[in-house]
Amino acid sequence: MLNSNIMNRKNLSMYVDADSCPVKEEIIQLCQTYSVEMIFVSSYAHVMTLPSSVKQITVDTDKEAADLYIMNHIQRGDFCVTQDHALASLLLPRGAEILSPRGMMYTNENIDQLLNVRYLSQKQRRMGGKTKGPKAFTEEDRRQFISSLEKILAKKEGL
Repeated sequence: MLNSNIMNRKNLSMYVDADSCPVKEEIIQLCQTYSVEMIFVSSYAHVMTLPSSVKQITVDTDKEAADLYIMNHIQRGDFCVTQDHALASLLLPRGAEILSPRGMMYTNENIDQLLNVRYLSQKQRRMGGKTKGPKAFTEEDRRQFISSLEKILAKKEGL
């Protein structure tokens, strides 16, 4: 939970792990409404056309380049949208609010379980087993994301 000193800090930023983010337009609309700076981080292999209000950071195609950029630049009280559980686990201790594109908040209470499921799936694949990928992204996921992000940004504004 953010404290009042963080909430009063000017220039809170929204970092977006943008390479495979399905809710870019929704983030842009809500962040413009609430005047939150947006920083979309992606590899140069993912070309995006974004409004001029969005700061676009292009990193190398190394697997963790976008994650490292976000991790090195995010500050306490900033926000991040990512589907990467490992990145979320690194940002939580830094005091960031992290949201998945499906609207799930990453918290200290749920991150260990999410990482454990990820680990077990990787282990099963290494042993030759098959695992299910993520379920298809739905309009209900999009609505849940919008609702969750709007609650976070409204709380930031004290609404």
